[in-house]
Amino acid sequence: MTIFDSVTKTKRPLDPIKAGEVSIYVCGPTVYDDAHLGHARSSLAFDLLSRTLRALGYKVTLAKNFTDIDDKIIKKVEQTGKSMPEITAYYIDRYLEEMGALGVQRADIEPKATESMEAIKQMIQTLIDKDYAYTVSNGDVYFDTAKDPHYGEISHKVHDDEENLSRVEHHGEKRNPKDFALWKACKGEEDICFDAPFSSGRPGWHIECSAMIESIFDGDGSYSIDIHGGGADLLFPHHENEAAQSRCATGHELAKYWMHNGFVQINGEKMSKSLGNSFFLKDALKVYDGEVLRYYLGSVHYRNDFNFNEEDLQTAKKRLDKLYRLKKRVSPGKPSAVNKTFRQSLLDAMCDDLNISVALSVIDEMVASVNEQLDANPKNKALKKETLANIAFIDELLGFGGKEPYAYFQIGVDEALKAKIETLLAKRTEAKKSKDFATSDAIRDELTAMGIAIMDTPEGTVWEKI
Repeated sequence: MTIFDSVTKTKRPLDPIKAGEVSIYVCGPTVYDDAHLGHARSSLAFDLLSRTLRALGYKVTLAKNFTDIDDKIIKKVEQTGKSMPEITAYYIDRYLEEMGALGVQRADIEPKATESMEAIKQMIQTLIDKDYAYTVSNGDVYFDTAKDPHYGEISHKVHDDEENLSRVEHHGEKRNPKDFALWKACKGEEDICFDAPFSSGRPGWHIECSAMIESIFDGDGSYSIDIHGGGADLLFPHHENEAAQSRCATGHELAKYWMHNGFVQINGEKMSKSLGNSFFLKDALKVYDGEVLRYYLGSVHYRNDFNFNEEDLQTAKKRLDKLYRLKKRVSPGKPSAVNKTFRQSLLDAMCDDLNISVALSVIDEMVASVNEQLDANPKNKALKKETLANIAFIDELLGFGGKEPYAYFQIGVDEALKAKIETLLAKRTEAKKSKDFATSDAIRDELTAMGIAIMDTPEGTVWEKI
């Protein structure tokens, strides 16, 4: 497998620290608000990565953190009057529920900043002891970027933009504008504080990830983990600062590979809360099924920027519909073994830095080929069983195609209409039992006029939205 390394800006063969095992750390959300499409895009990218690696036979350990102590969370506490644990637990649950709706598999380890405080304080103390960090008069602790000769080698850029350098306010005693806060001392009126040898306060944004990684993974003395991932917006300053503090604290590099997914745009404009176009995932899920959103959001290569618009989403759904129409055609039945050539073609595509475009074209070709063969021989049971196995592998690798096909085609039908349809089907069943075929046919015609197609099967009557 080859993956694009953001540091070298080249595709590199995957050569894990430990043979047969891959360690991945992905920066998760700061839990003060609902998840948006940017969160979904990142989660899907690294879900595809971990699924691919597991399909290749690797033992994968995926960690994704929750930042549950941050200035934005504290502001939410002040605005709502709720406690910090109440707020963060609520948004963590929402995040996990919404990612689950997209078919994103849970991370193996989900550390929280507040539960990693000892590791955070220990790393900060190590940096102070090694003279890579310094404490100012009010108790804030800063990383001294001038002490790290490799600072800037991750992102290949170092901005002096005060707004972007850290999430905490700057202190006049900072030695260098690029220095960033490892620890922010609490002011007198603040009550969300943690005791530490250097001051009572809370961690800066960047230190938590480094500390969590060192406490979770073993590494090999050269690197702590195989792959560090996140959105492209995190490359600088977040990942640059993580790499620097980890390098100086441990004496080795943080990650062997760095992977970053592209931005999300809404109708051609970069998604941003300041622009008022931060499309919350919960709003999208009210309108579109999670699997349809997964297919759409995942249909563009993870490194490319993604432009979310209704027209492209509908086009993507129609493409997914073709797979489900085929699944309906070969159902019901038990799958046999996946076609080896098909399986290998999908894996070859995903092994090329998760080349989803090629993978989807392989699926399209399979759908067209099987339909053509079934047109010639509708009773080809062996082909039907193999096709069911192929679709099951698609679901395992890419996370779509696993629904019962008739249930899939009921997506978008509101509950009131569903209730009406079920009532009509019950009446039709009774009419058929009574051999009242005129009523049975009339109900079928009524359903057809409503845009509902029905099919009688040994398990009962099933229906779908046309």
